[in-house]
Amino acid sequence: MSWAAPPPPGVQTAPYGYPPTMNTAYTAVPVRQGFSQAYQAQPQYTYSSPANTSQSSTPSMASPADHQQPQQQKFDWPDSVRSYVQRSFQSSNLDPSVDRAEMEAKLKETIRYTQDHGTIYTTDWDNMPLPQTIIRNERQQALMQSMTLPAVTAAAAAAAASAVNPKKRKSSDLSGPDATNGVTVPWRAARGLSLEDRVSKPSMDGPLPAKSKFQKNAEKRQRRGDGGYQSSYRSPSPPPPTGPIVGLNQSLEKRYLRLTAAPKPADVRPEYILHQTLDLLKKKWRKDGNYNYICDQFKSLRQDLTVQRIRNDFTVSVYEIHARIALEKGDLGEYNQCQTQLRALYKAGLKGNSIEFKAYRILYFIHTANRTALNDAIADLTTAEKEERPIKHALNVRSALALGNYHKFFQLYLDVPNMGAYLMDMFVKRERLAALANMCKAFKSELKLRFITEELAFESDAEAAQFIIDYNGQDLLQEREDHIAFLTGKAGLLFETARAQAFRRVDLKGQI
Repeated sequence: MSWAAPPPPGVQTAPYGYPPTMNTAYTAVPVRQGFSQAYQAQPQYTYSSPANTSQSSTPSMASPADHQQPQQQKFDWPDSVRSYVQRSFQSSNLDPSVDRAEMEAKLKETIRYTQDHGTIYTTDWDNMPLPQTIIRNERQQALMQSMTLPAVTAAAAAAAASAVNPKKRKSSDLSGPDATNGVTVPWRAARGLSLEDRVSKPSMDGPLPAKSKFQKNAEKRQRRGDGGYQSSYRSPSPPPPTGPIVGLNQSLEKRYLRLTAAPKPADVRPEYILHQTLDLLKKKWRKDGNYNYICDQFKSLRQDLTVQRIRNDFTVSVYEIHARIALEKGDLGEYNQCQTQLRALYKAGLKGNSIEFKAYRILYFIHTANRTALNDAIADLTTAEKEERPIKHALNVRSALALGNYHKFFQLYLDVPNMGAYLMDMFVKRERLAALANMCKAFKSELKLRFITEELAFESDAEAAQFIIDYNGQDLLQEREDHIAFLTGKAGLLFETARAQAFRRVDLKGQI
């Protein structure tokens, strides 16, 4: 009888006659702490028969502390990898056909591959395709393979069926000339060959098999798309010319045509021919006055100067003459194109009539009601330029309109230097409407028509009366014994509406 303490409940004691230490029926495997750690196989326990239990060596079980792996440290990702991940999730690079989960999985797979192979620091992440691009390419390749595989399978099945089932052969195959002439047909010759000989192998010496129409279209679509890792082929283009061309054309007159390709020297006139062309155009303008012809020739002349990069005093004179002719004919589109080029030429230090055209520029912006450009043009003026008569006159016009002093404005209108009157003619009509609206508020209840003629700078009473009649004011004119009266008390609403319509924003072709 043993006095040893009984074992606790649930614990079984080793049976009598068996050694206390026995081989276990499983292999202890340590827990894998991370994907970067390689799996190390543990040695298997050796089997020992019951007869040799006393002589066999029994391996001891490793304690859990021995297999405990150190915690994985935080990996310091390179900046290029972080930038690659950020670019992958930018809204401009997202693809609606690729969902976020699929893109994240591909992104992890790409980064994990470079990390496992030790190339994460040497990979060119800036040029690495984004995960959505890789997914699209894989889908496209899978689609191409799925479409080409049924065709190959169908052809192989048809060949096998024809070889197995002789009833599928044509009537000409069953005739006897193939045996009598000593020619062996393929399906009979293949019977005596081994399996290795019957397998068709591609020949590298002969020409490659022609591509099907479907394969060609698929390759075109792939080149049209992103292309993945493959670069799309582009036909080489000739390098652009390094310097300006020199014209060889000797014609004085040439129609203007827009350039759709690089200019050819045979179509461009040299500078000395352009001098002769300018003299010819000035004579024809004085003689015929055909603006459509002159404008076309001047645009062709300016084009030849531009393609040859000629920027000198002659270039300034060409643009100035064309601008004056356009002003005379009221073509503000062509005038403004010339004015823009003249401003750049003046800033380059080339000589010309800069004072005259700076004054035109101020009047032009007054006409187009472009206050921002007008303030910029005034800010560019120097103190000496503001004292020049053309510019001083343009600044006085701007001041009179800003103050609402129509009396001073029409006095300046009658005394305009150079060709500024052509620009003021374009907005004097709306200023007369504004002045008449103010007169209707200030003078009650009538005014002499002669007063309106002198105040608003009309050439005659008849012109002033016609101006009022054009705005349905014929009932507002009444004859008196010695004068014609204008009923200002009844004309207020009429001319207030006309002024609002006249001061709508001006939008011109070629405006800066």
